[in-house]
Amino acid sequence: MSDTIPKPKPRPAPESIPYWKAAHEHRLSLPKCDACEQFWFPPSNACRHCLSPNFHFEDVSGRGKVYSFVTYHRVYRPAFAADVPYVVALVELEEGPRLLTNILGISHEDVRCEMPVEVVFDDVDADTSIPKFKPASA
Repeated sequence: MSDTIPKPKPRPAPESIPYWKAAHEHRLSLPKCDACEQFWFPPSNACRHCLSPNFHFEDVSGRGKVYSFVTYHRVYRPAFAADVPYVVALVELEEGPRLLTNILGISHEDVRCEMPVEVVFDDVDADTSIPKFKPASA
């Protein structure tokens, strides 16, 4: 028997299934309104900008910048103990929406607001990939 506590996995709501399916395929895909052509996140049943129920999912660049962040130094859930310290950031995509995520591939001490980042995918298991971000390549 393993002592490792598994991290919680996403439990997609019906409106977010296309987002998670795309993530599993290593694509970042967000809802885009057919009426006002704006992207938004998190997925919902209507555009958050104009309330139109007509939208589709469209792949986005996966590039953005750190809008804000916090570094967790304390263990709040045992499943994340090995990751401490880790960064939880709000990343603003080039297309506009902001995603709550983790920053990988850099010391938590070096993360800065406005830092350019790009999406990477954390393959949790054979069925689940979670979009996270790393410093953008030059």
